[in-house]
Amino acid sequence: MDAERWQRLSPLLDALFELDPPARERRLAELRDEDAGLAAELEALVALEEGSEDFLSKPAVSPLAGLHPGQEIGPYRLDRQIGEGGMGQVWRASRADGLYERRVALKLLRPGLADTNLRLHFTRERQILARLAHPNIARLLDAGVTGDGQPYLALEYVDGRPITDYCREHDVPLDARLRMFAQVCDAVSHAHANLIVHRDLKPSNILVTPAGDVRLLDFGIAKLLDGEPAAPEHTGTGVRAFTLHYAAPEQIRGEPVSTMTDVYSLGVVLYELLTGCKPYRPERTSDAAWEEAILTGDVPRPSQAALQGTDSGVGSTPSRKRARALSGDLDNIVLKAMARRPEQRYPSVEAMSLDLRRHAAGRPVLARPQSVGYRVRKFVHRHRWAVASGSLVGAVVAVALASVAWQAREAVAEASRAQAMQDFMVGLFESARGHGEAGPLDLRDLLDTAVERGNRQLARQPRARAELLGVVARVRTGLGDYDQAAQLLERQALIVDTLDDIPDGLRLESLTQRGRVHRLRGQPQACIELMAPALRFARGEQSQLPAQAAEFKSQLGRCYRATGARQQARQLFERSLVLRNGADGDALGEVENRMDLAGLEADAGRLQVALKGFEDARAQLTREVGDRHGLMVEIRHNLGRLHRALGQMDAAEREVRGALAVALAVDGPAHPSTLAVRRELASILMQRGQLAAARIELEETHRRLLARLGPHHVDLAGSHAQLAQLAHEQGNTAAALAASRQALAIARTSGDPLRIAEAETSLAALFADDRPAQARELLLQARARRVRALGDGDAKVASVDMRLGAVEFDLGLRDAGLARMRSALPALSDAHGTAHAKTWRATLALAWRAALAGDAKAATTVAAMAQSPATVADDDLRRVTWRARAYDGDLACRNGRPDAGARVLAVLASELEQAQPEGGVLRRDVTELQRACDAQASRVAAGQG
Repeated sequence: MDAERWQRLSPLLDALFELDPPARERRLAELRDEDAGLAAELEALVALEEGSEDFLSKPAVSPLAGLHPGQEIGPYRLDRQIGEGGMGQVWRASRADGLYERRVALKLLRPGLADTNLRLHFTRERQILARLAHPNIARLLDAGVTGDGQPYLALEYVDGRPITDYCREHDVPLDARLRMFAQVCDAVSHAHANLIVHRDLKPSNILVTPAGDVRLLDFGIAKLLDGEPAAPEHTGTGVRAFTLHYAAPEQIRGEPVSTMTDVYSLGVVLYELLTGCKPYRPERTSDAAWEEAILTGDVPRPSQAALQGTDSGVGSTPSRKRARALSGDLDNIVLKAMARRPEQRYPSVEAMSLDLRRHAAGRPVLARPQSVGYRVRKFVHRHRWAVASGSLVGAVVAVALASVAWQAREAVAEASRAQAMQDFMVGLFESARGHGEAGPLDLRDLLDTAVERGNRQLARQPRARAELLGVVARVRTGLGDYDQAAQLLERQALIVDTLDDIPDGLRLESLTQRGRVHRLRGQPQACIELMAPALRFARGEQSQLPAQAAEFKSQLGRCYRATGARQQARQLFERSLVLRNGADGDALGEVENRMDLAGLEADAGRLQVALKGFEDARAQLTREVGDRHGLMVEIRHNLGRLHRALGQMDAAEREVRGALAVALAVDGPAHPSTLAVRRELASILMQRGQLAAARIELEETHRRLLARLGPHHVDLAGSHAQLAQLAHEQGNTAAALAASRQALAIARTSGDPLRIAEAETSLAALFADDRPAQARELLLQARARRVRALGDGDAKVASVDMRLGAVEFDLGLRDAGLARMRSALPALSDAHGTAHAKTWRATLALAWRAALAGDAKAATTVAAMAQSPATVADDDLRRVTWRARAYDGDLACRNGRPDAGARVLAVLASELEQAQPEGGVLRRDVTELQRACDAQASRVAAGQG
C-alpha cells in the first residue's frame, strides 16, 4: 500500500477501532454508500487486525529495500545500518570516492519526501545550513540526490547515546540533567539566530558522547524537506517530517511553524528528562489517539508524574524527594514551554534557558506569578546564610566548637596513621640492614617483604594498608612488573570499595593506577570499562583534587587512544592539560599531556606537527628536571619513530640511541621501555643494511622478553616478527618462516584483529615468491580483519591491497591484480603524501607490473623513477630508487636490449655491494635479475633471441 492511500485510511481505521462491533458495522455501512472501494479496504484491514494481534505493528509503507553494507550512495559507501524511522533509514558510511577519509551518518530519505526540485533545493539549503557552527551541533555535511532518485543527507557521525538513555544508564542527578539541557538550549538558540528551525527535536536527535558532551543531530533536515517556508508539516506522500510524540499542536494542525515550535518540543524532552515518562498517556497507542491527546489533553505536572510513576528513567532518587525537587519552578517552566497556544509559551529558547538558569541560581522565574511572597521566599533562600546569621550566632559557635573537637579527633587519627606508616617503613628498612652481608639488597624482595609486613602490622588500619598497597603497586609498575602490580591493585580495590571513610583522592588514585596497568598489559578496553563510569566522579573532585583528576583523565584518554577513539582521547587530554596548567607543581604532568597530544597528531598522519609537539615536550622536560628522566626515554623514542617515518634515518638513529642510553641508566636493561627502544633501534639498523648489529639488538631483546614474560606472551609476537624479517634479509628462509609462524600463533591468542592482520601480512610477504596461493589466502584474511576494524577506506587496508594485487598478478590474475593496486594507490598517497617512500614504493610496484603486462607508459614511469635523484637524508627513498633501477634494467632485458639492461644491473650491483656489504633482499633480487639478463644476452648473441 502506498503512503498516500494509507494516510487516508489511517484516521478512519482508528475511528472504527474505537467503536463497539454494532456501531462499527453501522459506520461501515455509511462509508459503503459513500465509497464502496474504501469501505471494502477498511473491512479487510479490520478483519486482519482481529485475526492477527501484531498486524498494526507492521509498517503499511514499505521500508527502503535493497540497501546493504558496501553499497555506494553518491560519494559514500554504506557500512552498517544504525537506525530507521518514518522518513527513512540512517547508515554509518564513509567516503567512497577517495577524496578524503571521513565517517558520516548517512540519512537515506524515502523517495517523495520533498518537492520535484529536490536536487536544486538541497544545494541551496546546504549553503544556508553551513552557517551552523556550534560545538553542540553535529553539522550537516552534504545533501543530494543520486542518479536513480535516492535522496540522501550526510551528517557528522556522533558516537553517543540519546540523552534520556544516557541519563538513565548513568543515573545522572537532576542538576547535571539541567546543565545538559542548557547545552541543548544553547545549540537550538544558535540555530534560531541563523533562521533555522529544527522541527523534530527528540531524545534520539540529542546524543550524549561517552565524555558527557551533548550533540544535536538533524538540524535543518525538516527545512530541507519543504520547498517553501510556510509549507505544512507533512510531505507530499503524507509521511510526517516530524516525530508525533514530540510534535507541537500547530504541527499536527498543519499550521506554519516557528521558533516556538522548537520551544514546545524542548519542553516535552525536558519533561521526559525530569520524570522518565512522556507527558501524554492515551489509552490507545494509535496516531489518532496521540494527536487527540496533544491537541486537547491536559499535561500533568512533572512533580505529579514523578510521584505517581514507577519509571526508573530518572535514576535512583526516591519518588517523593524527586517530586519535591520538581514542584514549583520546574513544574511551571515545563508547562509554560508546553503551552498549547504558541503565544502562551516562552517567546524563544533563550528565554526558556534563562528561566532555568534563574531557577538554578535561586532567583524568581518568569514562568510563575511574581507575587511578593514568592519573591521574598526566593530572596531568603538565595541569601539564607546572611538572613539567618544574626539568629544563629549561638548555634554557629556551638557547631564551631563541635567541629574543632571533631577535627582534633581526625587530626589525632591522621597523625596516628602517618606515624604508623612511618614506623612501618623505618622498621622495614631496619630489618633489611643485615641483608648487606649476603649481597646487595634486591628491590623486588624488599617490596614483597613490605606487603607481607603490611598485612600483619596494618591489619587494623585498612586505610594505611590501602595506601601501602598503592605505593608498592606504583613501584612495581615503574619496574615493569605489570602482573604483580595488577594483583596488588585488586587487593587495594577490595579495601577501598568496602570502606566508607576512604579519602576521595585515594579512590581516584586507585582507579587511575588500575586503568594504567590494564593499558600497559595490552587491555585498553578493560581500562575504559573500569574508568569511564567514574569520569563524573573525577569531574566532581577536580576543583579540590586537580592533580589527581588530571591524571585520571590522562590515563583514560590513553586507553581511548589505544582503542583508536581519538576524539574522546583528545578531549580528555586537553581537559587534563587545563587542570594541570592551573595546578602548582605539576610540570611533569603537563609534559605528559603534550606528549599525548603529539601522539594523536602522529596517529592522524600529521608527522611534522607531531614532531614539533614532542620537541616542545623535550624542551619543557629539560627545563624542569634535566635529561635523565624516564619521560625522556619515551620522548626520544617517539622522535626516532617520527624521523624514521619521514625517511630521516640519521636523525632517527641518533634519537633512538639517545633514548636507549637514558633507558639503560634510568630503568635498567630488562625494563619494558628499554626493550621497546632496543627493538626500534634494531628496525632502524635493519633498514640501513646493518644486519649483524640489528641481530645483536634483537636477540638480546628477545632473550630478556622470554625471561620476563614467558614464550606465549602477546608482546613476543612483535619480537618474533622482527626476527623473521631479519632472517629474510639474511637469506635464511626456513628461520624466517618459523619465526613468522610463531608470531602469528601468538597474535591469534591476543584476540586483537589488527595485531593478527599484521602477523598474517608479514607471513604472506614470505610466501609471496614461492607460495603465492597461500600468500593470497593470508592477505584476504588480513584485509577482512582491517576492514572490520578500520573501514574500507583506511590506508592500512590499502597497503594490504597493494600486496594482494601484486600476488594476484603473479598468480596470473593480471587484470584483477592491476585493478586492485590502482584502486589502492590513491588512499596511500592521501595518507602519506606523494613524496613519501611508502607512496613511491607502491607506485613503483604497480608501474613495474603494468609494464610487464605491456603498458609502455608504465615502463616510462619506471625509467623516470630510476633516474630520480635519491636524497642522502632519506634512506627509504634511496632504496626505492635502487629497486626502480633494477626494474628498469630488467625491462630493458625483456624488451630486446639485454646489453643495456646488463650494464644497468652491473653498475647497480657494484653500488649495492658498497652500500650494503652485509647483503639483503634487494641485493639478492638484483643478482637474480642479472642472471636472467645475462642468459638473455647470451641467447641474443647466439642468435636465439
